[in-house]
Amino acid sequence: MRTGDTCGAVAGAVMVLGLRYGSEECVTAAGRAAVYGKVEEFTRRFRERNGFLLCRDLLGLDTSTPEGLAKAKELNLFRTRCPALVEDAAAILEEMEGEAE
Repeated sequence: MRTGDTCGAVAGAVMVLGLRYGSEECVTAAGRAAVYGKVEEFTRRFRERNGFLLCRDLLGLDTSTPEGLAKAKELNLFRTRCPALVEDAAAILEEMEGEAE
């Protein structure tokens, strides 16, 4: 996403949770509670593993600036750090799915 805000792996996981646990009842506050609970659980676990949810914190630089983006490319962070974050997000989703059974 390269905006320095929420990590793309986190954003993708939230979308997966919305698709998995969302339903027609999501039009009401009560209906959204199950999805919100899953998102809170996911973000708690991701923070425990990685410390942060924001890209700029996870990478240690702000990719929304030309300087930060250039430095991230120079350090090859999109090929080294980011894949590990995607793996963590996927692993957490798998764990949560296994617990729901």
